[in-house]
Amino acid sequence: MLLGDLGAEIIKVEHPLRGDDTRTWGPPFKTYKNPKNTTQSPSFPGESAYYLSVNRNKKSIAIDMKKESGRRILTELASKCDILVENFVPGKLAKMQLGYNDLRLVNPRLVYASITGYGQTGPYRNKPGYDVIIEAEAGLMHITGEEDGPPVKVGVAVTDIMTGLYTHGAIMAALLARDKTGRGQHIDASLLQTQTSILANIASSYLIGGQEARRWGTRHPSIAPYQVFATLDGSMCIGAGNNTQFASLCNAIGMPNLALDKRFVTNADRVSNRRALIQILEGVLSTRTTCEVLDLLENSGLPFGPVNNLQQTFDHPQVRARNVVRQVEHPFLGPIKMVGPAVEYSDAPVGEHIEPPPMLGQHTAQVLKNVLGYSDQQIQDAVDSGGAALYSY
Repeated sequence: MLLGDLGAEIIKVEHPLRGDDTRTWGPPFKTYKNPKNTTQSPSFPGESAYYLSVNRNKKSIAIDMKKESGRRILTELASKCDILVENFVPGKLAKMQLGYNDLRLVNPRLVYASITGYGQTGPYRNKPGYDVIIEAEAGLMHITGEEDGPPVKVGVAVTDIMTGLYTHGAIMAALLARDKTGRGQHIDASLLQTQTSILANIASSYLIGGQEARRWGTRHPSIAPYQVFATLDGSMCIGAGNNTQFASLCNAIGMPNLALDKRFVTNADRVSNRRALIQILEGVLSTRTTCEVLDLLENSGLPFGPVNNLQQTFDHPQVRARNVVRQVEHPFLGPIKMVGPAVEYSDAPVGEHIEPPPMLGQHTAQVLKNVLGYSDQQIQDAVDSGGAALYSY
């Protein structure tokens, strides 16, 4: 999807009957507004919000790679495309003659990105991997949750998302390398390695200092105060990362002498005496509403923010000012809202024109004809042999 945001033509290959699993990951679903004019198309209650969130700017083709004609289509596409992204268990595509070593013979410039749970090598290479499993297995759940509570998962599939981001960067690097060498390469990305890498300073504390991690809730193990505080009607997150910011906090809440207290002079002091400090701050902040705390901290130079629900997040004046939410007209669902690209470019209008997520197999005939040069008869032959499916939308 990120490559599509940047202008790449993305061809999404889906199973003719099931389609992408995320099409059924609901509720909620966006129900069809306009009746579907379909021919042998699988029936869905609509398009799931999950599917709609990650499939803009893509074309969908319905191909059965278990059929010889379907594999032939995919091989021909690989011969013409710059990038292939797949997330099958290692070795599965190779058994179908669609592995990297097979396809680089028809396109030496192909950048072939494999995303798996555990990577292409090692004793766990053939195990399936899901975000929540890797969060547990690679340390993230162990450090997430309240100090005296059980391990919990992060609220979104952060390991999946970060693996996609790492793979996106790797693909861009491989394309740059190809400009110099004339050759593509195989990218081996895994959820396990991604999750281990984003343990960041927590991993370093263990590797360098032998310090086993633990859960801190919203607190930071090395900075205080740096956490969520309850207010009279909600919650606030406040971070004082240095002595100047801590002094600003003390001044803002009307306790300037707190910054001079020998227990709290330096960050190391504040971490050592965290319990006493937090008790004092909680006593002050819990007697005021969130709006009152926001007013106190405004223009203090201190990082702070309220804990917002989703309605408050999307009503946020900065979110609105940055045009984060985009509305796209879907031919069968009507208008749909989605979060647009996260990065703005000074010389490129990224996200100005967004294509809606495709219906299953919506572009099969178009891709076979325009990309591979198939005649109408060749397309019909592919359909008759079971390698491709056409749906009339």
